[in-house]
Order: sequence, then C-alpha cells, then structure tokens
Amino acid sequence: MAAQLPYATIREIFTRFHAAEPEPKGELHHTNAYTLLVAVALSAQATDKGVNKATAGLFAIADTPERMLALGEEGLIEHIKTIGLFRNKAKNVIRLSEILVRDYGGQVPSSRAALQSLPGVGRKTANVVLNMWWHLPAQAVDTHIFRVGNRTGICPGRDVEAVERAIEDHVPAEFQLHAHHWLILHGRYICTARKPRCADCLIRDLCPYEDKSP
Repeated sequence: MAAQLPYATIREIFTRFHAAEPEPKGELHHTNAYTLLVAVALSAQATDKGVNKATAGLFAIADTPERMLALGEEGLIEHIKTIGLFRNKAKNVIRLSEILVRDYGGQVPSSRAALQSLPGVGRKTANVVLNMWWHLPAQAVDTHIFRVGNRTGICPGRDVEAVERAIEDHVPAEFQLHAHHWLILHGRYICTARKPRCADCLIRDLCPYEDKSP
C-alpha cells in the first residue's frame, strides 16, 4: 500500500484526468433510476459489457418495477441467465421491485440508507445510483479503484470503506463528482491488475509505483 499522496499531487492528477475526459460516464446502459439500480445490482461479479447485453432486451419490456413484476422471476431469468449468480440476482430484483411498489410508490429512493435496505443493494451499488442519477459526490469503490488507490497513493486504504473515505478526504471538492469514474476507467483500461500500461499512463511521473512496466 503506497503512502497517501500530498494535496498538490492529487490536484495535478485529477486536473489531468479532467483534461483528458471532462465528463466521464459509467458504462452500464440505463434509461431511468430503476433500470440503473437493476443494472448495477446485476453487475456484481459480472462485466458491464455482459450486463448490457443481457439488459438490452430486458429493459425494453421491463423498465419499471411494475413491469418487472409482471414479467416475473422466471421471465427475468430468461433475460439474465448469461450473467453470473443469475438466480439469486433474479430473486433480489423481484423482491426489491415489490418493495419499491409497496413502500416507495414505484420510485427509487434517493438516500443511501433507503437504497441499502433493498435486497441485493450494498453500499457500492447505492453510491453508484446516488452518483450517476442524482449527481451526488458518492464514491463507489470497486476492485479497480481499490487497486489504483493503493498502488498510486491517490486513496490508499486497507478496505473499501477506508478507500472511500480517502477519496472523500483528499480529492479536491471540484473533482469529487467524477472521481470514482476517473479512477474506475483508469484501473479498467490503464492501471490494470497484471500488466499495467504504464507507458500510456497520464500520471506516470506522479505515481510512486515501483514496478512500472516499460
């Protein structure tokens, strides 16, 4: 785990990220808060590409909790059976849809606590929805961010919550809204787990990682 980088270095890192891509976007396809919530819940231990392929047909016919309930669990399974853990995920999506209809008027709630009370929705999923739909500076820490944060010293921490706090505590306010997207994309395409593309890295000169690839 690298030491926490100083403020000036972090500011320069995110200035470069912003210059390269001012408005980074999440890669899960969605049309409203509900389809975003479902897509993120389905993405656990699955790729965004795989989820998008499965949900293309699903969201065309079930883009609200009411329509999802009309489709039913078995109908949902037919659409998502290419995704890992699809049976358990289908149960959770149906259960959370029932709760949304019963307790929230069919609307996705906009507080982290309410989101996390839904079946299959953890803190990371809640933070993605809060960030991408309501544009709150919520930091959804996944394996990419955990690796990048600890490898570079941008936001080191021994667990995902510590990394989340490090982002909130150390990244300048004007970069908070998009911080987790920049870090995810950096980890997914540049600072990869086994063979990081250091030669193509925007922040190579600012990164303390010792085993840089040529």
